[in-house]
Amino acid sequence: MVTKKTKSIPSIKVPHKEKVEAWGMSSFSMSPVFRPETEEEIKELFIWANQTGTKVALRGGGCSYGDASSNNDGIVLDLTRFNKVLDFNLKTGVMTVQSGARIKDLWETGIENGFWPPVVSGTMMPTLGGALSMNIHGKNNFKVGTIGEHIKEFTFLTAKGDILVCSPKKNSDLFYSAISGFGMLGCFLTVQIKMKPIYSGKMKIDPVYVRNFDELFEYFEEHYKTADYLVGWIDAFASGKALGRGQIHKATNLKKGEDPDFPGNCLLERQHLPTRLFYLIPKKWMWILMRPFSFNFGMRMINLAKCIASILVNNKTYYQGHAEYAFLLDYVPNWKFVYKPGAMIQYQVFIPKENAKQAFREIFTKCQDRGIVNYLSVFKKHKPDPFLLTHAVDGFSMAMDFPVTKRNREKLWSLCYELDEIVLKHKGRFYFAKDSTLRKRVMESYFPKDNLKKFYTLKKKYDPKGILQTDLYKRVFLQSV
Repeated sequence: MVTKKTKSIPSIKVPHKEKVEAWGMSSFSMSPVFRPETEEEIKELFIWANQTGTKVALRGGGCSYGDASSNNDGIVLDLTRFNKVLDFNLKTGVMTVQSGARIKDLWETGIENGFWPPVVSGTMMPTLGGALSMNIHGKNNFKVGTIGEHIKEFTFLTAKGDILVCSPKKNSDLFYSAISGFGMLGCFLTVQIKMKPIYSGKMKIDPVYVRNFDELFEYFEEHYKTADYLVGWIDAFASGKALGRGQIHKATNLKKGEDPDFPGNCLLERQHLPTRLFYLIPKKWMWILMRPFSFNFGMRMINLAKCIASILVNNKTYYQGHAEYAFLLDYVPNWKFVYKPGAMIQYQVFIPKENAKQAFREIFTKCQDRGIVNYLSVFKKHKPDPFLLTHAVDGFSMAMDFPVTKRNREKLWSLCYELDEIVLKHKGRFYFAKDSTLRKRVMESYFPKDNLKKFYTLKKKYDPKGILQTDLYKRVFLQSV
């Protein structure tokens, strides 16, 4: 279905500029920010932008680490007020929401009815529209794929002002391109997502200590078929025979009838993250307590302490709530402030399974040689997906958090450029939701030429005046560097 475009020019009052910051705090724009609450408001802003030539960046929860939703040359549409849960069919598990609804809204609506989102990120704060734009993955990517694979249908406002209904069979080209299209073709309006049934408010967790990359890869390959979720933490400071040491958390859903406390333990008050550590220390203070350790030696000691703790709890099974397991980034509020007065970036790469172990050895060794070691490394297993600008491979990913300071910024970017060459050599890919350093040449080296050709064709078709632009799009697709 296509709706007719409104011909009259809307009267738009442009708000004062405000700071629109990357989640990692390493970049920002000063932009007028609109916060529409209705579909009609969004459409009017698109019509006005086309009429005036104004560049528009779409922004959801602002959870992208880099400049994916900032816009130094235009306006920002913050969609977090366009956030209603419209319908939830308890027979089918299909939930219909406005695109500004957060993952938090999905799980809080679903869990007391025995449903959980099929794919979640490490934080519950992304909007569903933002999650689809980046086609997010979770700790279960190897098993269920990306979030886009669980979408039944969505309505989509193209940049030129048409509203289309998209599904795997209806406007399928747009369906598989808007999902992963990082907001460059239009705006998700309403979304139907298939939630997954759960039969307990808790999951079985098996913590496993691994001494190096060999043991890490061996465990993942041996256990992924029996796991519902798998994630590894790596000590990036370890070297030599200990290179790649860390801890794996394998999570398994309980089957129907296994939990005598179900559905009582699905009540929201039993799922929300605890607000205090050891029932004493408010977690909102934790970043302040962690801040004195925010330098290389301090983080080396924290990583070593975590390794020792991992050995002590090795193979000691426990049970944990879904939210507590899934949303580690929300466990300590504002933990990123540890990096202030500096900032952080995340460098995440995806490497085919046959090359992954060697690639990660080279990456970690290169970082150590350059004297810039990441403070947090997260390892996951992946499988391919059918979306146009996908980051996924049949292999593994490593997400690495690096501190950014005035003194190390230039050196850190140079290191990332060196790491890019290692990734390309091993036929790897990158992820727009996490990126801060990618260059056009690198992007064109890893995406299949046919995929890029199709993206540019769709961009011209659905955004002929090029109104949808973000700082990331300009950096990676328009600059020749």
